[in-house]
Amino acid sequence: MSYFPFFIDIKNRKCIVVGGGTVALRKIEKLVLFEPQITVISPIICDEISKLPGIGIVRREFKDSDIDGAFLVITATDNSSLNERIFRMCSDKGIPVNTVDDKEKCSFIFPAIVKRENVTAAVSTEGKSPIFARYLRQSIERSLDDRTDRIVGILSGVRNRIKSEINDEENRKLAFEKILTLLLKDSDNVTSETITEIIGEYR
Repeated sequence: MSYFPFFIDIKNRKCIVVGGGTVALRKIEKLVLFEPQITVISPIICDEISKLPGIGIVRREFKDSDIDGAFLVITATDNSSLNERIFRMCSDKGIPVNTVDDKEKCSFIFPAIVKRENVTAAVSTEGKSPIFARYLRQSIERSLDDRTDRIVGILSGVRNRIKSEINDEENRKLAFEKILTLLLKDSDNVTSETITEIIGEYR
């Protein structure tokens, strides 16, 4: 089975994590970058999770009602029967669920993520080789230098100008490409006047 790479806003969405060990911690560390409302449910919860700000902590065994209203569920326990039960319930309710280290009980999988202010990249090997996905993630991280967020920010700022001031679709593309080329070459010296001149060329 191939997985479609689906970028979705999870900010303030209810996320349930069942399990409180280091495996759960690794998943939580990825999720917190995108600001969901995370609740961790487990009789034992490691100190690293307990110290994370903004995380709900429930120190008890999982109850079936815990997934009510959840946007997504992560199971990170060593209890295979519990993981199976949660997976079945989530499947019946149409709730996306990830069972750590058990691909057959996942409706979605975690990619290797690169997160900057204006750029998010995700890499997956379809769950076949997490270590190679990590290698690819590290390669992407090295390619995103300090200019990355500045360049994306500038391009975002001129996007509406290009759309409103240049009617021809092909000319819009050419203007974007010329501005991007200049930014990649020397982003510090691309001024608003330079951008205005380029837009004028293709208006």
